[in-house]
Amino acid sequence: MPDDPDHHAREALRLLGPDPQNWVPDRPGIDHNVVIVGAGQSGCAFAFALRRAGIGRVTVIDQAEGEDDAEIWRNVARMTVLRTPKILPGPENGVAAFGFQAWYEARYGREAYAAFERAPREAWADYLDWYRRFLAIPVRYRTRLARIEPAAGHFRLHLEAAGEARVETARKIILATGFDGGGGAYIPPVLTDGLPRRFYAHTQEAIDFAALRGRRVAVIGGAASAFDAAATALEAGAASVDLFARRPALASVPVARVRGYPGAYDNYPDLPDPVRWQQAVRFRRAGSTAPPDAIERVLRHTNFRLHLAAPWRAARAVAGAVRAEAADGAFDFDFVIAGTGYFADPAARPETADFADQIMRWRDRFTPPADEQDDFLGAHPYLGRGEEYLEKSPGAAPFLNDIHVHNPAGFVSFGVPVGDVPSMKRGLPAVTRRISRDLFFADFTAHQRRLASDVAPEFSESLYAAAVWPRPG
Repeated sequence: MPDDPDHHAREALRLLGPDPQNWVPDRPGIDHNVVIVGAGQSGCAFAFALRRAGIGRVTVIDQAEGEDDAEIWRNVARMTVLRTPKILPGPENGVAAFGFQAWYEARYGREAYAAFERAPREAWADYLDWYRRFLAIPVRYRTRLARIEPAAGHFRLHLEAAGEARVETARKIILATGFDGGGGAYIPPVLTDGLPRRFYAHTQEAIDFAALRGRRVAVIGGAASAFDAAATALEAGAASVDLFARRPALASVPVARVRGYPGAYDNYPDLPDPVRWQQAVRFRRAGSTAPPDAIERVLRHTNFRLHLAAPWRAARAVAGAVRAEAADGAFDFDFVIAGTGYFADPAARPETADFADQIMRWRDRFTPPADEQDDFLGAHPYLGRGEEYLEKSPGAAPFLNDIHVHNPAGFVSFGVPVGDVPSMKRGLPAVTRRISRDLFFADFTAHQRRLASDVAPEFSESLYAAAVWPRPG
């Protein structure tokens, strides 16, 4: 391995050549052409893609205190390895030297990379740190988007920046806001209605697992995040961990794999609505599968117990603890972790709540057969090809086309958890192309003038005059 592990990446950057100049005409009163909300793997990848597309005046904001707090791979993700195969394209935007494999092999060698099927979580986090720094992606931390206010041909963005309110303007927005960015974390009413907040947390929260040492912990949910939380609690020294699943058996059929081949993946957004809906319903009914290694991780501990067909019916605080009534009995715990997933609802997001009723949902666009009814899926936004919101009533809210939703709210429309690694190969170029097209044609008059403008000749007739036949007299 070379002394400089970034040698090949630097060479690839050199061969790419300089970034194109910004071709988007300035507009008076507009601060940004594009605001990317979220500085995770998707947000930084979009910043690089837009730069290479010649779209300037792009800013990336994140509400985290700093880069360490912004990285879910270090403070919320609890798996030991990623769920997705290592061979999937990621944020490299088609430049192999900027991908995870190139980065890892440059540091640890080809044999080390060949030894695993899925990337170690900590290595993936290190890679994303490198990606942001190597490609010089600037991020404005401590900046939260509180509200999107549509204006004439742009948006007024109400921000909380380092504790101060401010307003900035933008023409386009990318919501690269992670798993809860399309609505929120779902916590079942049995917890929210029955217990004080100090007794439970959702897996998306930064849980103090060290404080659970010697404690009795309950985990609700049967998917990957629930098992990750259970394992982390056990490894932190919890006295016991009980995991409660609603199903009589753990979901074990990864039905999403049937659409993972290039033909289906590349063309999925163009499938008829009934097909996309049926695929989403099939996934919901099969259940989200926890990978075998996540299950094996908890099975190493003798103080782990699995409860099947055991939804909670009630929970209350009793003598400083949680008394739970599940389908299989009554139990006492010191703390409860909800690994119960997320919901999609733009009305639940403060940034989009003002105009949420104008956003087209799947329930507005498609009426499923009686045996495929699903209110949860129906609440998802029906997104356009560039992952943009669409109007429920044509002509009533044209500004929605300028908000691109690169988070899991796009699941029904695109068949993958948008924002995760499997969505990058398709989503990054699709959104970038749509933003480029929209900005170009929004200023087409200016571009027409530019395309029709005079071009100075590179040479005069004297360059070739001596070779013209017949030669002068």
